[in-house]
Amino acid sequence: MFSFFKKKNPMNALEIQYKKLLEEAHRLSTTNRSLSDKKIYEAELIAIQIQKLKNSSS
Repeated sequence: MFSFFKKKNPMNALEIQYKKLLEEAHRLSTTNRSLSDKKIYEAELIAIQIQKLKNSSS
């Protein structure tokens, strides 16, 4: 009922941010390729953080 009071899992927050960056990169790929490449780079940095969290939790 009060899901907005729950703390978000850092893994879920990173995955959401990763997906948003990839969607934005895809949208920008038709208009501004260099900005699209920057968004993909940012998404890859987040992917590395996600992988580190997965490795540390194992």
